[in-house]
This record gives sequence, structure tokens and C-alpha cells, in this order.
Amino acid sequence: MKNTYETPFTQRYSSAEMLTLFSPDTRYATWRRLWLALATAEQALGLPITDAQLDEMRAHLTDIDYDLVAAREREVKHDVMAHVYAYGKAAPSAAGIIHLGATSCYVTDNADLVIYRDALSLLRKELLSVIKVLWTFADRYKSTPTLGYTHYQPAQLVTVGKRATLWLQDLVTDLDDLEHLLGGLRFLGCRGTTGTEASFMELFEGDEKKIDEMNARIAADFGFSACFDVCGQTYPRKVDSRILKVLSGIAESATKFATDVRLLQHDGEVCEGFGEKQIGSSAMAYKSNPMHAERICSLARYLTTDALNGALTASTQWLERTLDDSANRRIAMGEGFLAADAILRLVQSEVEGLVVNEQRIEKHVKGYLPFIATENLLMEGVKRGGDRQALHEIIRQASLRAKQAIAAGETPDLLADLAKEGSFGMTEAEMERLLDPADYTGRAAAQTSAYLAKLRPIADGAEYLAAKIAL
Repeated sequence: MKNTYETPFTQRYSSAEMLTLFSPDTRYATWRRLWLALATAEQALGLPITDAQLDEMRAHLTDIDYDLVAAREREVKHDVMAHVYAYGKAAPSAAGIIHLGATSCYVTDNADLVIYRDALSLLRKELLSVIKVLWTFADRYKSTPTLGYTHYQPAQLVTVGKRATLWLQDLVTDLDDLEHLLGGLRFLGCRGTTGTEASFMELFEGDEKKIDEMNARIAADFGFSACFDVCGQTYPRKVDSRILKVLSGIAESATKFATDVRLLQHDGEVCEGFGEKQIGSSAMAYKSNPMHAERICSLARYLTTDALNGALTASTQWLERTLDDSANRRIAMGEGFLAADAILRLVQSEVEGLVVNEQRIEKHVKGYLPFIATENLLMEGVKRGGDRQALHEIIRQASLRAKQAIAAGETPDLLADLAKEGSFGMTEAEMERLLDPADYTGRAAAQTSAYLAKLRPIADGAEYLAAKIAL
């Protein structure tokens, strides 16, 4: 039986790696690691904590008795103190020094920062994977002419690869934002109830250097180079807002990409992959809908709106702190990461499965190319002795007739209509020789090649990651 609610992120969308990062085991084992790091630093700085106590704490980092925690929380109505109690039962010799000098936010906030840092690192890997496959796609089709659109109306030709660089550039911007966020992430440390470290002034008898060293030791244990310069009881909730904005940026880029795929699939030019046994509709057996692109847009819409939670929470933290952030953050932050993870995995799968129907694209290009070529025909007609203004009017009237024919369901022949005028000094065959699509894509292929060359170090995800980790 399945008679309780389960989040769709767990059931359908998110990766095992991201789900593990936000699991109870990861969170509460991190709490215990934080208590161990605090006790270890306190011992090193002279407080009466024994090696035996630390050894016992170290031996029980992961064997969390959730039933005992739940029973204790029902009694004391405090989740952190319930975990302190359970940890003390597992390591009884250390029960009296666990959480010494700390407030609840020491474990809750620092653990969140560790998890968010690791989750951002996972998203960076996924983002790099998407960039790599999209880079390959753009390179493959960099010279393939296709009809460009402005206002979703036919415009000048571009190439399939050039269009893909627009998607790619958005994602590279997201990578830049993510890197900036990761590079500035700080640790909270153990700062006390209002951020003044007053309890440690008492424990270390006013030795401020020991307090700074304690926080530096704990931060280093978890891979952070520095703590926030100042804080209240919590780390600044502006961090959550910044994180969710970066995740929302990924959602925005994914929506642009997936929406373009949906539009292109309507005309059959670019379609998402469709499995041999896949069912597109329960009613219309012939259908093959862009379901994965639609799913990307759907999840991205959720993530974009979720980002508002961070902004509202950051702006309403009263004085040194308030607790109205807690329930919201438990949901908004975790599900924001799960959504971003799901979206990036879907985008990678979508790019890998994209089908470019080059014959369909060529047909559309040929159908519209005579309109695009009229400016070149005008220039050539003037070279052959024609009057520019008169030729412009001929083109305008012929184009209007052709569009009316298209609206009536007919297939016009704009070149034949223009050639009959005789004012251009060209036969229809000569006009057709001016209709090579490659002559109408401008610098699209060159722009694509130049941009892809610039991105090559990023597209080689392993090399890029190795350089970042080395920093």
C-alpha cells in the first residue's frame, strides 16, 4: 500500500545523488560531525574534553536512532535537543559535552551550508554535462541553414548551430553565476545566540584569539576557507535568496531552450526523440508530443516561483533572527535544488535525443528564401540598369500577391512572377542562381565556430572541473 504522500521529486524527477544530499541521513550525520568538530576544537584549545569522549563520538556519527529522536522530540518539542539526547545515548561518556557553548543554529545552519555547497557542486557537474552535449550539437549543425524568426514571424536565415549557441550562452551565464556564488560561500561557525560569541568568551575566559581559531578549525574541517565576518544567530538569509536566484536562472535558460524545441517541433524541423514503443497520447495514437520539453517548462515554472521564497525570507528576518524562516526553508531550499537537478538532467537527455529533420528545414527555407532574396535581386537588378524605386515597388506588389496566395492555401512562385516583369534584366533561372541558402546566413557559421572555440575548455568538463577543484 502507498497511503501517504510522496513528493514527485522522489518518485519521478530527481537524481539519487541529489536526493541523498538532502536525506535525513546526510543532514543528521552532518550535525554529528559538527558536534564532533566543535568538541575537537574545544579540546585542542584547552577545554577539559578527553580523547575517549571524542573517540566515542566519532564511533557513532551515522548510527542514528530515529525512533528515539522522534520520541524525545514529541516530549521536548525541539528537534536539535532531541538529536543531542540521542547522540548522548549513543556516546554516553560524551553526553555532557555535546553541543557545549553552541546554539541550535550551529548545527542546523552550518549543515545547511555544507549541503548547499555540495549540492551546488553537483549542479555544476550537471550543468557542465549539458553544456558539453549542447556544444557538440551546435558544432554539428553550425553550417545548416534554417529559417530565423523574430516575433515568431519568418525573418532572415540563421543556422541550426547558431540558434543553439543562444541556448548555450544562457547556460554558460548560469555557470558563471553559480561559480561566483560558490566562490563567495562562507561558513557560519559557532557564533552564539546573537552572533556575539558570548558563551565562548566565558568558556575561553575572554581569549578572543581562541574563539577565532576554534571557528577557523571547524570551518576547515568542512572545507570552508572563511566564516562570515558578522552574523546574528543564523548565517545571513541573503545566501538562500542568492542560491535560489541562481537556481531560478537555470530554470529560465531551460525554459527558453525547451520552449524553442516545442515551437520547432510544431513545424517538424527539430523534434525530441520518440521511443519505438512510446505512447504520445492515450486517445490519439498518432501523436508524438514534446512531452520532455513540456516537463522541463513545467518544473522550471515551479522553480522560478520558488525563488521568491528566498527573497521574502531574507527581507523579513527581524533583528538578530526570527523563526518564521524555518518551515519555509525546509521546503523551499531542498525542493529548489531537487527541481534544478531534475531540470538539468531532463535538458541533457533532451539535447542528446534531438532529431534535426534537415529535409523539412530545407523545404521551409526554399519556400521562404525568394522573399529573403528580394533585396539581393533588387541590388542585382540595379546593376543591370534597373530603377531602384521602380524595382522596389514591383517586389512589394509581387510579394503581396504571393502572401495572399499562401493565405489562400496556394503555392506561389514569386521568382516567376518577378521574372515576367523584365525590369530586372534577369531570367527566372538567373534569379534562382541567387538562391543558395548559404549566401543568406551571414556570419552565423563563423560566429558559432568562434564561440565554440572560446567555450572548448568549459565543454571539456573534466578539465574545467579539475581546474576549479585545484583552486
